[in-house]
Amino acid sequence: MLRGSSDKISRRKLLKMGGAGAFAVIGAALLHPSTLFGKSTLVADKHDIHKAMKGQLHEGMKHGYVPSNDATEGFKAAQKALTAFDYGKVSKLPDGRTLREYEITAYENEVQIAKGIKFPGWTFNGTIPGPTIRCTEGDVLRIHFGNATSHPHSIHFHGMHPTNMDGLEAVNAGDTFTYEFEAKPAGMHVYHCHVAPLARHIHKGLYGNFIIDPKKPRAAAREFSMVMNGFDLDLDGENEIYTVNGYAFAYQQEPIKVQVGELVRIYLSNLTEFDLINSFHLHANFFNYYATGADPEARPQFTDTIMQCQGERGILEIVFPSAGKYMFHAHQSEFAELGWMGFFIAE
Repeated sequence: MLRGSSDKISRRKLLKMGGAGAFAVIGAALLHPSTLFGKSTLVADKHDIHKAMKGQLHEGMKHGYVPSNDATEGFKAAQKALTAFDYGKVSKLPDGRTLREYEITAYENEVQIAKGIKFPGWTFNGTIPGPTIRCTEGDVLRIHFGNATSHPHSIHFHGMHPTNMDGLEAVNAGDTFTYEFEAKPAGMHVYHCHVAPLARHIHKGLYGNFIIDPKKPRAAAREFSMVMNGFDLDLDGENEIYTVNGYAFAYQQEPIKVQVGELVRIYLSNLTEFDLINSFHLHANFFNYYATGADPEARPQFTDTIMQCQGERGILEIVFPSAGKYMFHAHQSEFAELGWMGFFIAE
């Protein structure tokens, strides 16, 4: 942890440093502060930062910025998270209803969030965000939760369920608990740890998307899952890196390929801690936005920008009218410049 009494490595300093070079240097400094800054303490001032960054400054992050092309583990995890839907182990109950069983374990492990930076996370199944749980309204869900960390944790699912399945009771280190309830209502939901202090447990990475499909299927579409989040590297209550699915600039490094004229559906949520809102802005196009997505027949908002508070979520449906490269990013400039930026390529 790299801290100073008045000169921390804030997100604004990262912006001034600019880009991937800053990420790499700051990441190394956070992991090995004494070797990189030549000091025996964990304190750095503006002079130290300037020296560390000398020769690595560039024009800064802008629309033409090209991130690293390295296929790091964090980059591959973010790419996988786009389309990895966990439907559970499926069987039938005696009454004919579908039973879906899931295995979720909380771990303490480092997660790569940008080239050169690993975040000391608390994770569900080893990733930030955790797995995207998916089912159909009316299914019976049985989630086997194990706590393999040294702290108490739980899983709180948004939606409707008995209060004894609400995840308010902590599962102690080394213990297990099985959550069981009927999936309802249909829509786009989230899940997260609900153990105090909530800001720490959520910020450290214990969250994920939870999709309940309606009994009448939505129209066929190319589907993606996206979780907006942030990472506070120096524990000052201010995020230094913002991402979608846990890795900075993942979808700028490798744009998401779609087809002209096809329906694209995005299940979007915001689990960013320490900031009041996050947002999604699409360039050169509009989309239909279904807040929470609980009513597939609801009149959507037709827009190019939406905002979400923490825990808010919704469904975006997009049709790309012509071939080209369509940027998408947070419409808070700092968030975009600190990692929350990507592209769709329509072919």
